[in-house]
Amino acid sequence: MFDILAFIEQKRDGKVHDSIQIENFVRGCMDGSVPDYQIAAWLMAVYFRSLNSEELISFTRALADSGDKIVFPEDMVVLDKHSTGGVGDKTTLIVIPIVSSLGVPIAKLSGRGLGFTGGTIDKLSSIPGISLQLEAREFINQVMEIGCAISGHSKALAPAEGFFYALRDVTGTVPSIPLIASSIVSKKLAGGANRFVFDVKFGNGAFMKKKDESIALAETLVGLAKAFDKKALALLTNMNAPLGRWVGNSAEVQEALDILRGDGPQDTRNLCLSLSAAMLLIADQVKTMEEGIACAQKAIESGKALRQFKKLIEFQKGRLNDAVLAGEEMMPLAGKIAEVKSDREGYVTACNALNVGLALRKLGGGRMKKGENIDLTVAIELLKKTKDHVDAKEPMARIYFNNENSLEEALNLIRDAFVVGEAPPSSELLVERIIGID
Repeated sequence: MFDILAFIEQKRDGKVHDSIQIENFVRGCMDGSVPDYQIAAWLMAVYFRSLNSEELISFTRALADSGDKIVFPEDMVVLDKHSTGGVGDKTTLIVIPIVSSLGVPIAKLSGRGLGFTGGTIDKLSSIPGISLQLEAREFINQVMEIGCAISGHSKALAPAEGFFYALRDVTGTVPSIPLIASSIVSKKLAGGANRFVFDVKFGNGAFMKKKDESIALAETLVGLAKAFDKKALALLTNMNAPLGRWVGNSAEVQEALDILRGDGPQDTRNLCLSLSAAMLLIADQVKTMEEGIACAQKAIESGKALRQFKKLIEFQKGRLNDAVLAGEEMMPLAGKIAEVKSDREGYVTACNALNVGLALRKLGGGRMKKGENIDLTVAIELLKKTKDHVDAKEPMARIYFNNENSLEEALNLIRDAFVVGEAPPSSELLVERIIGID
């Protein structure tokens, strides 16, 4: 019989669990024989004592094996991409059509956002009629037919992961690197892909604020994926400033379309090209990142990537008219507008991503708790980016809102986000390093 108290004490005292103990623990959590308060005690013990590599592998496997799995043909290379989240991070909407248009299948399981802004599923929900909860067979067939699919997570896939995540969220144990890594990789294993690219962000607008913590997480993710014989790379990317020009669910779809047409802000375009190159590299389609970037750029210039985006949306029953695809019309935006102006002339030396994300959440574009409805049309347009010159009283940002109740708080957060100095700041790398590549 499984002794849960001894199991908790074992980890509390820094000792090591074996795989059978971990399997029994996860099973007991799911069948209700282990109560929440004892699970919470174990999570806190892990937070302070961590898990070694063998424990982490066993725990991840137990989570992944706790429910159904999506299975593709054994000889089929299938990729998935995961971002640890950020402000204005619409890269999935761009990278998937680029890479899949080049013949690399992508099976993307995504979630709804919890925090500053919406997740990929929220952003896509702004497209009328789109189906974002695909059945397993439908998901597999679409990947095999057109090369890509995006769906929300099914509760039948790795249900233990969702169970543990909910408890971590209310027990102060979310920032544990082994618990984060097991959560991410277990879902990827259940989702059927066999090669992964992780976008691990650091900075004030990221989940992991410190660069060394992000490096540790990236290394853990890559190592854990490889322990299950899955190829993986991780890009360490900067989230001290919002990505791109637009922050907001519907607005970020608009920016994704801009990039796919060959327009849009340089930082978004450059990060998407790097992520696309990493996916092509890990799929053995190119030999270097430089070659991958060139291939991704050609997919945009030729129109292949935009056509693939249109095909993806149409397969999932979404409706985007030709004027929106061509950039002649905008995606729906909230009807009221307010501006934030600079109080001095100079150069933008910082634009705090955290403040921008919090401002969007104040406007209703992000969630305080799971399941909460959000306003897909509210947005923040960044008229000035870091290093840009600005005149006194010149607008730096534009806020699109529907409800005036939280407008003043949002305006104050945006004002505080911008720092204007006498000289432009030194440049920061957008992609700091790639982990898992020579």
